[in-house]
Amino acid sequence: MNAATPVIVFDVNETLSDMSPMEDRFVEVGAPGYLARIWFASVLRDGFALAASGGSVKFSVAGAEILRTLFRDVALTSTIDEAISHVLDGLGALKLHPDVADGVRALKHAGCRLATLSNGSAQLAQNMLTTAAIRTDFEALLTVEDAPHWKPVGSAYRYAAEVLGVRPADMLLVAVHPWDIHGAAQAGLRTAWLNRTAAPYPNYFATPDYTVSNLSELAECLQA
Repeated sequence: MNAATPVIVFDVNETLSDMSPMEDRFVEVGAPGYLARIWFASVLRDGFALAASGGSVKFSVAGAEILRTLFRDVALTSTIDEAISHVLDGLGALKLHPDVADGVRALKHAGCRLATLSNGSAQLAQNMLTTAAIRTDFEALLTVEDAPHWKPVGSAYRYAAEVLGVRPADMLLVAVHPWDIHGAAQAGLRTAWLNRTAAPYPNYFATPDYTVSNLSELAECLQA
């Protein structure tokens, strides 16, 4: 294990969690499934806007308000409040991507300290990791709800470093989102882009230190 990266910090939404079942939640209330992607992107947009202007909001609060707007012109099969609750409850039922459990075990076996840092609730990470029987591999489940701002603002990553008792330079962020990779790099962290879909990386963001297609591959890279 490279001594320069003793702590690996994982993004949660989409990085660890498979969010594709959220489309079913939208369909079940009478909305088109593609709205799930629009909804998630809109929550991030508003969270980023607040962070950029010095504010913050809980993911669940922004999520509910944006659903209310998206559902305004949809012929729902329930009341709008029931539809919002049904969709948000789906977050708590999400499971990990297939590569996560083995990858986490490989990284732990390699001597890494592991933690999460999410723009969402830490309880969601708790649910998924416990269900997959890997919760004990993580020493901390962190959320920006306890930080000054959402990722990718630097204060979010510095908050994680402070809680974990290390310098930002001693952390490595793992994420599927290039914007998260960029924010972490700007805050002084090393980064690993988890690119499961062979997507191109935007050249206007900081280049990740590692690019891998699954978490087990990251463990191999760090031990090379």
